Order: sequence, then C-alpha cells, then structure tokens
Amino acid sequence: QVQLAESGGGSVQGGGSLRLSCAVSGDTLRDTCMAWFRQVPGKEREGVAAITRYGNTLYANSVKGRFTISKDIAKGTLDLQMNNLNPEDTAMYYCAADRSGRPYCSGGPGPRAFDFGYWGQGTQVSVSS
Repeated sequence: QVQLAESGGGSVQGGGSLRLSCAVSGDTLRDTCMAWFRQVPGKEREGVAAITRYGNTLYANSVKGRFTISKDIAKGTLDLQMNNLNPEDTAMYYCAADRSGRPYCSGGPGPRAFDFGYWGQGTQVSVSS
C-alpha cells in the first residue's frame, strides 16, 4: 500500500513563495509517475504538475514558470516549489501516485486525476492579496 503525507502548506501574501513536500513510502517515488493536484471546495480537482520516473515534468498552464516539481529519492520526498503565488492558487494541495505504477505520466498540459489512485490527506495553501 502506497502511503503519502504532505506538509509545508500555510498562509502567504501574494507574490510570496511556499514549498510543499510529500513523504512517499517504498519504491513508488523512484519508479512511478508522481503528481501534485489542488482542489477548491465545489470545484474539480486540478492537476498542477507531474514528474515521471525519468524526471520529465508536466505543468498546468496556470502554474508554468512559477511552480517547480522535483523529487529527492534519497530523502523519499516529492516537492513542489511555488513562487509568485497569487490568490487564485489558494486551495488544498494533494500529492498522488499513478494508480497502475506506470513510469510515464499521461495527460497534458497538466496531469489528469483519473490516472492517479493513491492520494495524501492534503495540505492547505492560502494566498492573500
């Protein structure tokens, strides 16, 4: 069973930065497409960014150039560096692992929730204007 645990959320003013981290159990981080999603109450979960086993990345158009996804195999963490935040980035952020353990990430420009079957509990990000 894949276990995912996010941390690093919080409140920040517009233009600020936050770094989210997700602790990932086992070999999933090394072998599998991993992603970050976000969700606002009443709206569908939105794919933010994804990273393949080989380090290739996908980004939603809304975050391209501002967010960076990365993984540290030695530490067992999936990270999301978020810069130049704006109030539209306010959401609960979730990390996720591909439901079938595939090494490549499908979708585009951002990841698709349908492809992911393992989810963390989420961490809240709030950006004030």
